Amino acid sequence: GPAGGCGVPRAAAAFVLVFLPVVLPGSFLLGRRSHTLAAAWLFSASVFFYGYWMPEFTLLLLLSIAVNFRTGLAIARARASGSAVAGWKASTSWLVAGLAFNLGLLAYFKYANFFVDNLGAVLGVHWRLGEIILPIGISFYTFTQIAFLVDTWHGKVAEVRPVHYGLFVTYFPHLVAGPVLHHAQMMSQFSQPSVYRFDPANAVAGLFVFLIGLFK
Repeated sequence: GPAGGCGVPRAAAAFVLVFLPVVLPGSFLLGRRSHTLAAAWLFSASVFFYGYWMPEFTLLLLLSIAVNFRTGLAIARARASGSAVAGWKASTSWLVAGLAFNLGLLAYFKYANFFVDNLGAVLGVHWRLGEIILPIGISFYTFTQIAFLVDTWHGKVAEVRPVHYGLFVTYFPHLVAGPVLHHAQMMSQFSQPSVYRFDPANAVAGLFVFLIGLFK
């Protein structure tokens, strides 16, 4: 939204009056035909939700999802192939690579200027990387995916559906504000048929919680 105090009310109004009235009925209508279609709809809506706030970093989010999904597949396949020792070594190598990618991404955006400025102060030189803007929600979606890789390495989860993995990472209620979720904790709910059917009791309870947050 626009900078300044009017940005937040406008964004909130767009969320309440446009985004939710389109996304929620769409998910229930598509859920009647296919749970995968409903998941794809929510994934797409969540990416749009993120891009509305910070479109320049949407590609970074999608890159992170793609790399971690492929890494998770590699870990799961390594665990399932070969001997136990060979599978453990291969899966651990993939896990380390995934951790290096995620932590490196996080370190660059959150701490690169800090380290360069302090190293320059110690050495008595003036180094500048330029302004590095911190992508909104990067800590939440990075640590969520790190938890996924570790859970996959432990054999607790094995996600092979790219749409469902994308939904797991980007689902808009937790994308920019957390908390960090485990795959089994969240996606088990999306496997229940009742999630794709409108429930008046759930709607009233959700609206009540939403209004409390809006009041705060």
